[in-house]
Amino acid sequence: MIKKRCVIYPKDVQLITGKSERYGQVLLTKIRIFFHKEPHQFITLKEFSEFSGIPIQDLEPYL
Repeated sequence: MIKKRCVIYPKDVQLITGKSERYGQVLLTKIRIFFHKEPHQFITLKEFSEFSGIPIQDLEPYL
């Protein structure tokens, strides 16, 4: 069975966007605010896809 992650980290954002890891941290903070999440809560792949407008199937190869 192949296991895939369902959460996204700043390093993943860096690989997807080509920007810095710090940019990934800031972007995930903005997504947490958008979805009314607490700072300790994770951002799912679905939430990142919805916020960024990038389809999930295009994001999966980066995880």
